[in-house]
This record gives sequence, C-alpha cells and structure tokens, in this order.
Amino acid sequence: MTDDSWAGLADSFAEGAYASPKGRVRTYVMHHQLLEHLAGPPGAVLDVGGGAGHQSFPLAQAGYAVTLLDPSAAMLDKARERLDRLPAEVQKRVTLLQGDGLKAVELVDGRLFDAVLCHGVLGYLDQPDELVSQLCQCAVAGGLVSIMTGNANTMAVRPALERRWDDALAAFDSTEEIGVLGVPTRADTVEHLSELMKSHGVAALEWYGVWLFTDWLDFSGVEVDLTDSAQVAAMAAVELEASKRDPYRQLSRPFHLVGRKLT
Repeated sequence: MTDDSWAGLADSFAEGAYASPKGRVRTYVMHHQLLEHLAGPPGAVLDVGGGAGHQSFPLAQAGYAVTLLDPSAAMLDKARERLDRLPAEVQKRVTLLQGDGLKAVELVDGRLFDAVLCHGVLGYLDQPDELVSQLCQCAVAGGLVSIMTGNANTMAVRPALERRWDDALAAFDSTEEIGVLGVPTRADTVEHLSELMKSHGVAALEWYGVWLFTDWLDFSGVEVDLTDSAQVAAMAAVELEASKRDPYRQLSRPFHLVGRKLT
C-alpha cells in the first residue's frame, strides 16, 4: 500500500476548507446544480475521490444510494466520522470504498451508476485523460458524469488578489499553481474536458461556476459570519445565480461540468 499523501491534510481539508465560506458555498451551489440534472431518487451515485463526503452525503440524505471511493484512509476516517452523525437510514445508503480512482471500474466490479462525481480531483493529476475515461465507463447509459476542477482561464486571479503581481503576470500563460492547501495543482478548460468526455461517449450538458464573490471577500480579508444563517443563505443564493450566468461563471476559479452518457 502506498503512503497516504492526504493523511497530513485530512483535518485542514475536511474540517477547515469545507467549514469556510467558500466550502459552504461550494457544497450548496454544486448540490443544486446536480439536482438540476439528476433523476429523482432512488438512484446510484459514485463519488470518485469523494474525501469526507461533503458533496455526496447530501445526496444520500436526499434518498440516493452513494458509493464514496477515495484512496486516502485518513479521508475515509473523516467520512466515517461525518457519516456516524447522520440518521441511521442515511447511513444505510452510503458505502465507503478505499481505492484509486484510476482503477474505479475494477474497484466497483464493473457496476454502473446513475451519476458519477469527481470533484476537486483532476487538478492533482498530471493529465486528466485516464481518470476521465474511468468516470465515463462507470456511468450507465443516460447517466451523469459530474466534474469540478480548476479553471485554467482564471489562473491570474488568486495571485493578483494576493498582490503577487509578478506571479499574476506569469499565471496568464500557466495552468499550474500551488493550491491553498500547499499542494501543486493543475487547471483545465471547459472546452478540453468537454472534448475528452465526448471521446468516451459522454456529451456535455452544461457547465457552471462554483464560487466568485466569496473568493473576492476571502482574499480581501473580509470575514463572513457563518453563524448568521440569513447572511450565509443570501450569499449562497447569489453565488448559485452567478454560477449560471456569463460573465460571472467565466470568472470562477473552479468550474463544474456536467455531461450525460450516450451509450
């Protein structure tokens, strides 16, 4: 078994990143985007690289059967901790499976799913091709493939907002950066991933932004009071609307691409 590269990051990712305003927005916005395309429950969902289940557990709560596949034992421990806090009937709808998404077809024994999610994973790979192939193979005909990853067209945003002007200038022609967790990441474009999915029999349906204004607030040092439920709900509603519209979605540092399996 290989070393768990996420062991030292599990706490900051599961308890920190997702507890932040951007984490809250990400979960809310992408959940509603998925519901726009998912057939109603029951249905089977595979979450590849699903971490602590922040995106797929809400689907289990909505009535879907979720299989969460992740290579990190530490992240799966976080998933179990979170799952234990959910009602028993929700827990019964969730299966946790350890393994590399690059072997997803083998690890799920060739089972096909109504939806295959892969959110925040492609950026940690040198190339997306092999994993996208696995995702598409795991989807049933007519099923969804949902990918969230970094937006290569917005690479200059973060260093510019952090006033790292030399880095921002170089970022216009780059697809790589050190992410907020201190890990090297790589970005893609909607067009490239759409063509890649198409080559594996999945047609792109729609793409969205994920967060925008919350990002700007974060980098400017403005704090969002997460105990103010009305403010959080208003923020999420604005981000959801922005995620669907140009030019706002084009400025989001991550994007969410949804496709449907043709055959």
